[in-house]
Amino acid sequence: MPGRIVVLPEELTNKIAAGEVVERPASIVKELLENALDAGATDVTIELEKGGCGSTRITDNGEGIECEDVPLAFARYATSKIYQFDDIYRVSSFGFRGEALPSIASISRVEMVTRKRESVSGTRVIVEAGQVKEIAAAGCPVGTSVLVTRIFDSVPVRKKFLKAEMTEQGHCLDVITRAALSHPEVKMKVVTRGKEILNIPATQDVSLRVSLVIGADFMDHILPVKGTRDNISVSGFVCRPEFTRSSARHIYCYVNKRFIRDYLLNHAVMTAYRRLLAVRRYPAVVLFVDLPPGEVDVNVHPAKMEVRFRNPRDVYEVVVRVLAGALAGISPIAETPAAPVLSWGRGSQEGRRSGLEEALRRYTVSSGKGKLFFERAFADKKEEQVDAAMPEETAEEDFAFLTGISFADLEYVGQVAGTYLVFSAPEGLILVDQHAAHERILFEKFREKPSASGGEKAVGQRLLMPEVISLPPKDFSFLMESRQVLEEAGIEVEPFGKDTVVVKTVPAILPNVESKTVIMDLLGEFSETGHPLNLQDKKDKIFAFLACRGAVKANQRLSAPEVAKLCRDLDATPFSSTCPHGRPVYISFSFSDMERMFKRR
Repeated sequence: MPGRIVVLPEELTNKIAAGEVVERPASIVKELLENALDAGATDVTIELEKGGCGSTRITDNGEGIECEDVPLAFARYATSKIYQFDDIYRVSSFGFRGEALPSIASISRVEMVTRKRESVSGTRVIVEAGQVKEIAAAGCPVGTSVLVTRIFDSVPVRKKFLKAEMTEQGHCLDVITRAALSHPEVKMKVVTRGKEILNIPATQDVSLRVSLVIGADFMDHILPVKGTRDNISVSGFVCRPEFTRSSARHIYCYVNKRFIRDYLLNHAVMTAYRRLLAVRRYPAVVLFVDLPPGEVDVNVHPAKMEVRFRNPRDVYEVVVRVLAGALAGISPIAETPAAPVLSWGRGSQEGRRSGLEEALRRYTVSSGKGKLFFERAFADKKEEQVDAAMPEETAEEDFAFLTGISFADLEYVGQVAGTYLVFSAPEGLILVDQHAAHERILFEKFREKPSASGGEKAVGQRLLMPEVISLPPKDFSFLMESRQVLEEAGIEVEPFGKDTVVVKTVPAILPNVESKTVIMDLLGEFSETGHPLNLQDKKDKIFAFLACRGAVKANQRLSAPEVAKLCRDLDATPFSSTCPHGRPVYISFSFSDMERMFKRR
């Protein structure tokens, strides 16, 4: 039986609220670091003891707090960022809800020393379990220093869930790394056990900050990206397809410099890399999305790790276009390709529409219609339907892009092991995997649509003697469901009695394949999938399979004219750096690389 309804005491409600904001020591680091950035700090020092579980001190040279405002900083819902309701839709700072300091103080002991630049002296305050214990004038430098100790002492059940010291320290460093990437102008130093473990100097060069934080190896494989549409700006760095990671944790997404975890943005990134990466491999990406504060709600999560876009469709479209444009124009030698001019044909548009609708469904479910925002500011605007029609594209060609060097311009040297084509380039040596190269060419031919209005499918070659194939019920059902996709690939199949099909045409660009073998192998490929595929994934999987079967094989000798034709086709093919399965099409060796291998330098 339920008990009587009671009003919880303030001490208990503060601890409950703290649980939403402070999950672990890294949460404390995040909140205090964001306060320092909001205060205009250019130099921040983070000191961690026992991975942050023992104590955390963050010292900054920001503007500090007025003496009379210091006690208010630890009162719930006290803030200097918003003064009326409509300010929520214009907020551009990190901490604005007035929950961070009181939440931290309710589960720990907090000692803060702060001084404004124009003040002769500063203020020292001690808060324990949410109560101000001491406040007095103190001598201190300009800025603020906050020391947090006795973390979770008042809620021991939470303390039991903390992990090992190094694990918690790792979470703290993750938070610091994310902030450092979006604020290159701020110097950040981390000290633990009296030893400096991280020192990131300030810089105005974002790429230098990325190199310092993520590592020089990432910078050796990146492409800068930048694009704008309407009031949405996208910039940052994406890795070349051959530089991958085993998890998605190296995808850093920022909205107005705020690090967020957002399914829509992650989905857009992975859509741009579609059929460029191997299975279960992920790119390394640093992505900055900037838009007016009124176009994004940052008030949907207590820790502010999630946001909601007013027009998620537009954000998704811009991210995919900008990233895919850079990836489509990768050059075999040039480190930084010329900015690609990328237009989208009907086939690409359908793929993006399919992926976008799935992302928007997940996006809506994750927030729920009851959590939609902007009700106050945009109450008179009808809610945009997620299934609204995509804008029609006007370009006649699928892709047009500029690269630093073309394969056709390279000097062909010869073939190694009947598999690898060797080219001499102005800056070194290039090896091309002939199978992977031809596979990418065929895959893009399957995907392209010659006419946006006509919707033509790939040309099929009619068989002199149609092939009749008897199938198990499951395979028969799959072929019937996939007839439209197969027709787009140039394969025409029709039912021919119970559980039997007849194959009438095969793709004209695959003249040497045996129709029955292709169909049976294709069915075997899909029987191993293990999970349902949406339409675009099914198309890509079928096209990739057919491209693999039709491409020139390893140990197959090619004549010089055949190599020249392959190079011309590769130059006209987008995303030519990898095959549809994510394997590299080419690798390059610069002269400096070869000189090092031969110990000439």
